[in-house]
This record gives sequence, C-alpha cells and structure tokens, in this order.
Amino acid sequence: MEYDAHVAKLLHALVDRFDWEPITEAGNIIGCKLNGQSVTLEPGGQFELSGAPLANLHQTCAEVHSHLYQVKTVAKEIGVSFLGLGFQPKWSVADTPVMPKGRYKIMKQYMPKRGNKGLDMMFRTCTIQVNLDFESEEDMVRKFRTSLALQPIATALFANSPFCDGKPSGQKSLRSDVWTDTDPDRTGSLQWVFEDDFGFERYAEYVLDVPMYFVYRDGAYHDVTGESFRDFMRGELPQFPGEYPTLDDWEQHLTTCFPEVRLKRYMEMRGADGGPWGNICALPAVWVGLLYDETALADAEALVADWTPEEREYLRKAVTKDGLQTKFRDGTVQDIAVEMVRISKEGLTRRGCNEENFVDGLMEMATSGQTQADKLLDAYVNKWGMDIDRVYKELSY
Repeated sequence: MEYDAHVAKLLHALVDRFDWEPITEAGNIIGCKLNGQSVTLEPGGQFELSGAPLANLHQTCAEVHSHLYQVKTVAKEIGVSFLGLGFQPKWSVADTPVMPKGRYKIMKQYMPKRGNKGLDMMFRTCTIQVNLDFESEEDMVRKFRTSLALQPIATALFANSPFCDGKPSGQKSLRSDVWTDTDPDRTGSLQWVFEDDFGFERYAEYVLDVPMYFVYRDGAYHDVTGESFRDFMRGELPQFPGEYPTLDDWEQHLTTCFPEVRLKRYMEMRGADGGPWGNICALPAVWVGLLYDETALADAEALVADWTPEEREYLRKAVTKDGLQTKFRDGTVQDIAVEMVRISKEGLTRRGCNEENFVDGLMEMATSGQTQADKLLDAYVNKWGMDIDRVYKELSY
C-alpha cells in the first residue's frame, strides 16, 4: 500500500470527513488525533489506533468500532482494505513502502546491526496491544510480573501469523518469533523483573542502559544510534555536546524499548498478534479480568508463582512455533490457557460491568485448542488449495 497513493489519502480523509486533527512531519501527514485518541503509522503502513483512557470494555469496543467504521468507509472508496493478521503473508520487506517518518529511517539502518529479523519486525508485523494502569508501585510490580509471565500464553491464544512469503512459515505466531531475533538490547522477557529489588527505579535503570536511536530537535530526528542516554544526561552525548535531555527526550527513549511488557505511565501488553474483530475486544478483556480484580490477580500470581526463569524463557520461544500445543511440565500451554481465561472471566464477573462475555471466544479457543492460526493453516490446505491470496478475502476488514 503506497504511502502517497493510499495511506496519505486515508489519513487526509479522516481529517476532512471525520474532523480529526492532522499530525505532520516534514510536510507529510503521518497521523491524526481526536479527543484523546490518535491514529499513527507504523513503519510499513500499519495503522495504529491509540485509544483514549476509558472506564470499561464496552467503551473500548465502541471506540474501536467507530474507528473501524471510519477507516473502512474511506478505504472502500479508494479500493483498499485492512488485513487482520499478525504478519504480512506475501510481501517481502523490499515490497513494503517505508512511511515518511524520520525515526523509521534511522531504525531501518540500525536494525540489521543488532539482529537478523529487525526489518521483518518493522515492516511485516502487526500486533494488538492493551494499555493498563496501576495505582501504586507495589500494584505495578504485581501486575507487571504476572502479565510478563503469562505473556507467552497470550501469544499462543492470539496466534494469528502462520504465513510468510506466500506459504506456511512453520510458526503459528511468526510475529512473536521475529521478536526473538530483533535486538537483544531492547527486547525479551526481562527475567530481572522477578528479583526482589524490582520497581520503578530498577526499570528506569534498565531503560537508561538501552542504546539510543535518535534525538528529536527542531522538527527532525538526529541519528545517535548506539549512544548512551546516561552520557546524554551528563551532557556528554557526542552529537550534542553540552546539551541535556528534556522530559520529551526521555519519553521518546522509552518508546524504543520493546520488551514483552513495557512500562510507561501505564503497562503495555505486547504479546498478541493482530487479528479479527473478536480478538480486538478479547485482548483487553482477558487482561482486565486478570489484573483489575484482587482475587483474580492473586489467582493469576499463584498460577505462575513457581515457574523458573528457564521455563519462562522456554515458553516465550516455544509458543511461537507450537502455540497452545506447546509442551509444558506434565501438560501443555493449552491447560494453562484454559485456567488463565477462567480466572479472567471470574474477575470480569466480579467487576460487575457485564464484560465477561468478551472472553467467551477465547475460552472456546482455549478448550478446543484451535486458535486462529490453526484454523488458517487448515483452511490453506483444505479450502484454499494452497492459494495464499485467499487470506486477503478471509481476513480483510
């Protein structure tokens, strides 16, 4: 989907017809914002809706529904559509247009120096994330540890990226597999989070040690790849001697860390593939049910309490290939997924907001062992005649 022919048209249409305010860089429209929401572009033209802070899942789903109505209305008129998948099933990195954002140019040059799949991550993956808040440092620590341990289970449940270069890839979540070979300085499952001294300060120390990508000044991104933010804080950044970072510099730097759970002023759950409509609402639902009810959070903590660092790392890597069928101890990840969704649904019920039905589809997947990836692989062989183009019809919004 070329930027100027399609992506820019879509963004301009949101501004002209639905009253969004444009976000521009170097004369190009690169996003738009409205009432606490924003639509921004990922490197390969992926659209990202960042929603406003909301009180319940009904509001979240209504917000997403409104967004999809708007972009689908415009997309249909110009002959394009959106694909609900976690990895581009056909196009190569070379086939994918680069969005006109300065930070992406810098990242594209740097990524191959730190891993083999960084460009795949940038240009060919798509995720659904949910942002959740916390009320204290202690609350953050409990939620962060629990959600980090369970992130591989979410990856397995939401696996929806089994194709690459026009055929099955051998992975059920190729998107998640790509992250295991992207950049070890800023990715991973952060095993130190489970140590006794974890808190805001420990996370800040981690971010300070993540090598920098850029500094944004006077409307432009300046390449400082590999430099130290600690040096920047001492006024010793070679490219900006004697200059000190602003709070905006720190916030920008935070966005260049890519662990499975990311901490800002809230926590980002980053383990799920992009997917169909039902998955968009199910993802925040399963995490809200687990983390926003005290009994559910305690049950979820107990579920993962005796997992070892080696087991957590094993799960992170193994589920990308085998999904719910991943072997774990005396059973499979499917067993854990059933329990995880059960705990979540009970937590949602206790919240009293009539939200528990949002995880019914997940429970069906967990109990059957058939995720979206499994269904797609079966369809590829038995219904599509191994014609990958059929996926565009089946999973288009």
